[in-house]
Amino acid sequence: MSNLLTSRQADELHKSLIAYLTATGLSNTAAALRQELGIGDSFDDATRKKYEGLLEKKWTSVVRLQKKIMDLESRNTGLQSELDSATPTSLSRRNQDPTAWLPRSPARHTLQSHRQPITCVAFHPVFSSIASGSEDTTIKIWDWELGELERTVKGHTKGVLDVDFGGPRGGTLLASCSSDLTIKLWDPSDEYKNIRTLPGHDHSISAIRFIPSGAAGAPLSGNLLASASRDKTIRVWDVTTGYCVKTLRGHVDWVRDISPSFDGRWLLSAGNDQTARLWDAGSGEAKITFVGHEHVVECCVFAPPASYAHLSALAGLKKPPTPSSSAEFIATGSRDKSIRLWDCRGTLIKTLLGHDNWVRALVFHPGGKYLLSCGDDKTIRCWDLSQEGKCVKTVEDAHAHFVSCMRWVPSVVKDAPPANGETNGANAKRKEEPGGGGDLGIRCVIATGSVDLNVRVFAS
Repeated sequence: MSNLLTSRQADELHKSLIAYLTATGLSNTAAALRQELGIGDSFDDATRKKYEGLLEKKWTSVVRLQKKIMDLESRNTGLQSELDSATPTSLSRRNQDPTAWLPRSPARHTLQSHRQPITCVAFHPVFSSIASGSEDTTIKIWDWELGELERTVKGHTKGVLDVDFGGPRGGTLLASCSSDLTIKLWDPSDEYKNIRTLPGHDHSISAIRFIPSGAAGAPLSGNLLASASRDKTIRVWDVTTGYCVKTLRGHVDWVRDISPSFDGRWLLSAGNDQTARLWDAGSGEAKITFVGHEHVVECCVFAPPASYAHLSALAGLKKPPTPSSSAEFIATGSRDKSIRLWDCRGTLIKTLLGHDNWVRALVFHPGGKYLLSCGDDKTIRCWDLSQEGKCVKTVEDAHAHFVSCMRWVPSVVKDAPPANGETNGANAKRKEEPGGGGDLGIRCVIATGSVDLNVRVFAS
């Protein structure tokens, strides 16, 4: 005892023991202990009160600390094994190979300015700008490299539900949609001036995406925008005239998300009717309905050609489809906490389980090996498609509240001028197309938005 405790600590322990024994009615034992320790009349009732409960407090705090130590030791063991399995070669390769990059904490930037939950984010295809939309009715434009707010764009009268960059060749536009029943187009080259407002939907507009140019024989290539609404319809707009050129009907409830294929030939939608649907963008005809989720389908996305080899193996195919083929595989995320991978015939090939709450956004890694997801469990999860969809990384507490949206920065095409008309996903696929025009330069940057009012930028 004398080796471990100072004389003052030993004195405190003895008095705490006597106070504890007295308080629990063991007065004879307390008196015997006092006598043995030589603690005289100085230990009166007032002193006893001071030491009463001290032993229990110390005991419970030790248990708490022991649990914390065990948690830290377990985490340390996990990190050590990760370090042990990473040879210097693999570490250097991981640092150099963008196809193996996955987001990790802490975020490079936390962008704060919105006054209500953030609903959507989108990257400019060329510049280091990112747009975020919020329930506070504003769109904010940030420099994601510097982590600074560039401007606040006002115009909507209710919450902004989605934003996307894209538009005609030679002139990138920003599109936004809102609960105020309108879609607005903004010109980034003219201080984000509102150049057009598109009315037509009868209820909140949940999602918008520019349709990439490339559809064979499409006269309006690059000028089209698709929107999904609570009025159960999907509309296709010509952004140069502002006219609605097509209305797609088939969903029987709120349409939550819309996603175009990289060549603009197909549209994918999902919604409250617990289905996802594949549409021919040219004819407006519904081709496939994906049935299997047990709750609202929040998000849907086409797999890029870079993922075809891994997804074909999952689906049991002998060889993958050609890279020029679009809409071969899709992924959907739902409030049933699951992510489902499907082939183009509507066959479910894999269900990914791991999220503890609603799945809110999905992004395929441009390298093709991973699918990333985020949701109301505050995490970002990374699924390895080459390991049958195993969850290989979880960014815990990516935000302090529900993670509502996530986008990957568009890749740059080396040795080719960037095409303004291509949306976030389009550049990432051009390498796979015949005559795609140069090598793909994957940029390792992801942005997420949350109910905690923050936009976070995760970067290598």
